[in-house]
Amino acid sequence: MKLVTAIIKPHKLDDVREALSAIEVKGITATEVKGFGRQRGHVELYRGAEYSIDFVPKTKLEIAVTNERVDEVIDVVMKAANTSTIGDGKVFVTNLEQAFRIRTGEAGEEAL
Repeated sequence: MKLVTAIIKPHKLDDVREALSAIEVKGITATEVKGFGRQRGHVELYRGAEYSIDFVPKTKLEIAVTNERVDEVIDVVMKAANTSTIGDGKVFVTNLEQAFRIRTGEAGEEAL
């Protein structure tokens, strides 16, 4: 099993969710986060004053999938989240040793 973690632009969340639902991904966890990468934040004007925004709002998605589906999920996330502009985000894949469904006690891939 793998845990796919994607950091995306907040306005792309619905597009990614719909794309993952279309390939029957069973569950997604979304968290509002802040961070920066190469874009290093930006400067905004508010009532004539300049403000430096060091951390940019992002959305973090966590998707637990079987080994067989990981490439498909990555491809779908990358296509749905792409705007071809700086700050589109990143996708990370980590090994997921075990998963449990609390309600039924199922373990492993059955818990996904």
